[in-house]
Amino acid sequence: MRRAAFLVTVTSLVVGALASPNASRAQAAPTAFVHPGVAVSRAQLDFVRDKVNAAAQPWKGAFDQLLASKYADLNRTPAPRAVVECGSYSNPNHGCTDEREDALAAYTDALAWYVTRDERYAKKAIALMDAWSGVIKDHTDSNAPLQTGWAGSTWPRAAEIVKYTYSGSWTNSGRFAAMLRDVYLPEVINGSNSNGNWELSMTEAAIGISVFLEDRTSYDKAMAKFRARTAAYVYLASDGELPKTVPGQNLNTREKIVAYWQGQGTFVTGLTQETCRDLTHTGYGISAISHVAETSRIQGQDLYGTDVGERLRQALGFQARYQLGAAVPGWLCGGSLNLGLGPVTEVGYNALHNRLGIAMSNTQTLTLRNRPAGSNNLFVAWETLTHGDNPA
Repeated sequence: MRRAAFLVTVTSLVVGALASPNASRAQAAPTAFVHPGVAVSRAQLDFVRDKVNAAAQPWKGAFDQLLASKYADLNRTPAPRAVVECGSYSNPNHGCTDEREDALAAYTDALAWYVTRDERYAKKAIALMDAWSGVIKDHTDSNAPLQTGWAGSTWPRAAEIVKYTYSGSWTNSGRFAAMLRDVYLPEVINGSNSNGNWELSMTEAAIGISVFLEDRTSYDKAMAKFRARTAAYVYLASDGELPKTVPGQNLNTREKIVAYWQGQGTFVTGLTQETCRDLTHTGYGISAISHVAETSRIQGQDLYGTDVGERLRQALGFQARYQLGAAVPGWLCGGSLNLGLGPVTEVGYNALHNRLGIAMSNTQTLTLRNRPAGSNNLFVAWETLTHGDNPA
């Protein structure tokens, strides 16, 4: 009994620390936006550059991995389209892969520029962004919102680094901003009633775009939607008997909620709405949560100190345990999980464990095992390099 009481007390203290008075500071856009400020800051980039130049690990190995990737190829030819048509699971795939990978290449080149100061990389990032901003008009078919969210999450990361750290010319930066404002933002700003990873990725894109555009209204709208969706995506015991829901989905009975949670009727802390679908899609959702929390931190507001931080911590730990090979109990997803979490743990692990000092043993083991983390070829890339043990 004493041990149980002790554990309850410790848990309460941790949750209390994460649900600090800082919560009230995470509700609105900053008075002045910080640049570069989408997922990675100038201080973080400086830390990375110093470590790579000193040949320190794991950053040097992570940077070598980046440079060896297809995304850092200075001979890459962009493949923009006026209309990107993406069906379910990108079938049909008319420009879907090209768009996502050109955006990842622009971000990769921007990082390479910052670390090496070789302006060929900055110019290549600009060429990729210019190619798309001069052509694209729309996204269509059933996966259009998700596709726009994935590419729209990556473009602002590249643009922030180039615009605010490269002293050379980017003549078409205004056109690129117009592309984000007119083509991407309208597709993602109102969210989605599909599986939770959709809306989380879409709100990540909307928030990153809002930072680049310095659009406080869109930032606030996307952040409110993100907070509600995160609470509905990761279950905490404190939520009550059933997971939280988001308005508009009509999940007003236990039967409907269980169906939406992939048939899972037993709810435990750290379970996500898509755990019983597969850990790959769950990883998309977790990654988007971590990216938004990190962008918010850079912008001066503390989401890690709200329930978002606790949900992220618990989701990472729960999924990592099974990704590492723990036996799946019969009550969880019928006793079987589809694994494949992906390279999505570095940002949350660094923020919660390294900065806040919270024990995360399963997440730590998985993170260290997977280093250097590469790309999922959708919207995640090089996070051992940018966030691995990065104190900035």
